[in-house]
Amino acid sequence: MSGTVVRNIRRADAGVIETLQRLGVSTVHEAQGRSGLMQPYMRPLWRGARIAGSAITALCHPGDNWMIHVACDVLKKGDILVVACSSENSDGAFGELLATSLKALGARGVVLDVGCRDAAEISEMKFPLWSRAISAKGTVKASIGSVNLPVVCAGVNVKPGDVVVADDDGVVVVPRLDAAKVAAAGVEREKKEAGSRARLQKGELGLDIYGMRKPLEEKGLKYIDGPID
Repeated sequence: MSGTVVRNIRRADAGVIETLQRLGVSTVHEAQGRSGLMQPYMRPLWRGARIAGSAITALCHPGDNWMIHVACDVLKKGDILVVACSSENSDGAFGELLATSLKALGARGVVLDVGCRDAAEISEMKFPLWSRAISAKGTVKASIGSVNLPVVCAGVNVKPGDVVVADDDGVVVVPRLDAAKVAAAGVEREKKEAGSRARLQKGELGLDIYGMRKPLEEKGLKYIDGPID
C-alpha cells in the first residue's frame, strides 16, 4: 500500500498512556513479558527525556524524508512520530526545522530508525528524539512511502496507535489493545519493587529477598570456607 496516508487512527486511553510514561521503559518492558523493546542502537539525542504517546507511523526510503513531512499533516497533539525505513539507512533525515514543526504541532517526540542531524540545536530545544545515528548527510524528497500503516522500526512491529514509551533506557512499544493490561501489570511490579528496595536499603541480600539460595544449591553451587592457596 505504498503511497497511502491514513488520516485517522485509534488511540489508547490518555490516562493509560500517562501511566506507561511514568513507569518508564524498563518496567513496561518487563510488565509485558519482556517484549516490544527496540534495538539498543536507538538512543536518545539528549539525556533525561521521558515520554509516551500514540504512534504515528511513517515509512521512508533511504536518503529520503518526504514521508516525515507528510506525517506532520495527520499528527495530533500528544502523538509520537515513529519513522521506519524500507532499507537500513543512517542519513540525517530529521533536523532542527522538522523538530520545530513537530514541537509546534504538539508532538511528544520522534523515534527514528534513520539518522538525525542538528544535534546541538535539537538538544537545546529539549525536543525528545531517539535515533539510530547522528549524521550530517542530508536527504531528498523524491520517493513515496506511507503514513499510518504498520511498520517495522528497529526490529519491532509498530501499528498506528500503539503506545510508544521512550526514555534513557531506550524505546518500547505496547500494542494499543494491550496498553491498559500492561499498565496495570507495571503498577503491580512497581509496588513489588518498592518493597524489595526498602529491604535492600536495610542491607538484606537479593539472594534472600528473591529466594535464590535453594535453586542455586539445586544447580550445584557450593560455598567453601577459604582461603584457598
